[in-house]
Amino acid sequence: MKFNEISFRVRYSETDQMGVVYHGNYAQYLEMGRVEWLREMGISYKTMEEEGVMLPVISLHVDYKKSIRYDDLITVRTTLKKKPSVKIEFDFEIFNETRELLATATVVLAFIDMKRNRPIRCPQYLLDTIAKN
Repeated sequence: MKFNEISFRVRYSETDQMGVVYHGNYAQYLEMGRVEWLREMGISYKTMEEEGVMLPVISLHVDYKKSIRYDDLITVRTTLKKKPSVKIEFDFEIFNETRELLATATVVLAFIDMKRNRPIRCPQYLLDTIAKN
């Protein structure tokens, strides 16, 4: 399925005393990947929320292969796992500059109607956009 890649350099504040990325920061890296995946499709999180749809994370799983360190230039590859329904699922791979695999992850989010705080199906405009790309 459709994928997107973003690259950035690890900041000192994201690491522990050993210069290794703190495990909690991986969730932020994955969010950056998701947001840019949507943006590349022509859809913004902000617009979805303005239209009353939010996407809370309901599952997050990370397999750590090798340490990510301060000042590493990393690439987060985000791939849509399957056609969304009430949930949208993404797979992730994180690589270093030499394309060595550092981590893999899966994140599942639910489409929620913000007014009713209830699950809803994926908005049709998102399904249409995915089908076109």
